[in-house]
Amino acid sequence: MNLPSPTRRDLLKTAALGVLTLPLAASLRAAEKKKAAPEAAALPTYASFPEGRENGLRLGVASYSLRNLPLDEFIATVKVMRISNVALFRLHCNWETAPADECRGVGGKLQAAGLRLTGSGVVNLPNDEAKCRRAFENVKAAGMATMVCKPDREALPLVAKLAREFDQKLAIHNHGPEDKVYPTPGVAYEAIKSLDSRVGLCIDVGHSVRGGEDAVTAIRKYASRVYDLHMKDSVAVPGAMKDIPIEVGAGRLDIRGVLRALLEIKYDGVVSFEYEKIAGNPVTGLAESIGYVRGVLAALAKA
Repeated sequence: MNLPSPTRRDLLKTAALGVLTLPLAASLRAAEKKKAAPEAAALPTYASFPEGRENGLRLGVASYSLRNLPLDEFIATVKVMRISNVALFRLHCNWETAPADECRGVGGKLQAAGLRLTGSGVVNLPNDEAKCRRAFENVKAAGMATMVCKPDREALPLVAKLAREFDQKLAIHNHGPEDKVYPTPGVAYEAIKSLDSRVGLCIDVGHSVRGGEDAVTAIRKYASRVYDLHMKDSVAVPGAMKDIPIEVGAGRLDIRGVLRALLEIKYDGVVSFEYEKIAGNPVTGLAESIGYVRGVLAALAKA
């Protein structure tokens, strides 16, 4: 049965609830200890969804979205948004150069906060075994599920070898027409399709469309190797060399189609929000984006 798409106003109610009602409920709990309020008890928390799965998909946040916040503030913010899967950008932990003990400590801090380290910012992997091995050691020490990365093309055999050695899942990130190595998921797939199955794709839906490849088609076509996904929206046209990011649901992308395709392929990775519109004060836009997707998923679940 086809239901009409929910309006943006309806879907954004979820964002408002996620960001505003939870802190309010927390502040009231001390005063309501002896007087249970069913409404407050029914409010979901970030820990209410096993593995962060909501209506069939696991939601997460790439810390590049909140790159100007210190790690502790990033952790507090995503918990308020009821998110438990995170991918850390290099400003929160430099996977390429940090000592392994530092990475292990970051992983422990996330775990102690009830968060899962499911991915990373894009880790550059040159054709240099010592440098690549250090990155693999670091993400392994932190307990990262999937390293989102950009290997040099000539480094792919080395990277595949290390993926087997460390039993580490990798996801190669496409970056649009300005990226001469992996502009689209299709180009990345052709480069890795014959490699060890631990080497897969991180489909960035916004950059995919700018690169001229429909994200919905790419998700279905490369389903067996889609290990991570960066969720965003944009008003940039295909072929644009510069992205114009906007809140998810307000741009040109077929967000509903993307989510439907992920559900159809039984995607088990994380839908990781990478909000890039406003670096200085991104929390509201990120919350709006998460709320929109939650609303669409809820509508799809009822269809």
